Amino acid sequence: MRSLFYVLSALAVIGLAYWAYHENYRTQAAISHAERLETRISTARQRLRVLNAEWAYLNRPARLRELADINFDRLELMPLEAGQFGRIDQVDFPPEVDLRIDFSASVEVSSGTEEVAE
Repeated sequence: MRSLFYVLSALAVIGLAYWAYHENYRTQAAISHAERLETRISTARQRLRVLNAEWAYLNRPARLRELADINFDRLELMPLEAGQFGRIDQVDFPPEVDLRIDFSASVEVSSGTEEVAE
């Protein structure tokens, strides 16, 4: 009986050692994968910062004004002036609608006797 117990204990220790060894390699692989993802995220964020800087550089008002002047014949873009905007009293707002409900022609639906549930 003791020898069976020793054999089962040895098999359990071997099984647990294999499981721990396997989990260690799975953990190392997951850590390596996470580090690669973090590197890719960092690269993508750096690229996004560069793209934002390029966008800001290309959208400089002086550059856009120069492009509009160069392409005036094709685009016919004019500079904005204060007289091109309207005043608030020129805005045509929709008419106000009366949303009140008239209950004068309503019908009583209750039976008149109210019972209290106990």
